[in-house]
Amino acid sequence: RVNIGLDDDDILILNPTRVIDRKGIEYAIDLVKRLNDTRYKLVVSHEGEDEGSQYAKWLTGYAEEQGVDLRLLKVKIGDPLSLNANNQTDYSLWDIYPYTDFITYPSLYEGFGNALLEAFYYRKPVLVNRYSIFVADIEPKGAKVIAMDGYLTKDVIAKVQRIINDAEYRQEMVDFNYEIGKAFFSYSVLRRNLRALVTNFTGQDNL
Repeated sequence: RVNIGLDDDDILILNPTRVIDRKGIEYAIDLVKRLNDTRYKLVVSHEGEDEGSQYAKWLTGYAEEQGVDLRLLKVKIGDPLSLNANNQTDYSLWDIYPYTDFITYPSLYEGFGNALLEAFYYRKPVLVNRYSIFVADIEPKGAKVIAMDGYLTKDVIAKVQRIINDAEYRQEMVDFNYEIGKAFFSYSVLRRNLRALVTNFTGQDNL
């Protein structure tokens, strides 16, 4: 487990992205501000220095202004199945997700959105800013998320509060999303679709 210094009664809000401006992390800060409870801690899982540090510095200052406890992880979060130069595993999202209470995914745009599927896999409730690929390819499958359209409304805040506080409602939602992920985005689905493509192209089933 990655030690980020939380107390037992803290509520971990995870933004599982790099710290780059298209990820819209300021929306996650605004969410925690409006939840108005000092138990809420916002953790961002990846660094983003490959695209400069100005956004991270701005986020840190903005969180301080809003009175939000923001933790930008300084440990390397890597592929959970890979080994580093010392032949050891790095910390991965597998070390963070089990302890997470709620996921924020307020990206302005994404190529697809693997972190969203990871949230489904780990049965975690999630707030999604309705980026175009989500609207086109994921939302039509019926996934149950708390959706925002570029801004946080009172209704969105109320839904987040309910899903964190209502265990039965939350469990129903995350179990449903897990089944959605398994039905439409699993490796078995990918394998089946690739087999069909290869067969149509070559006339042989090579997978």
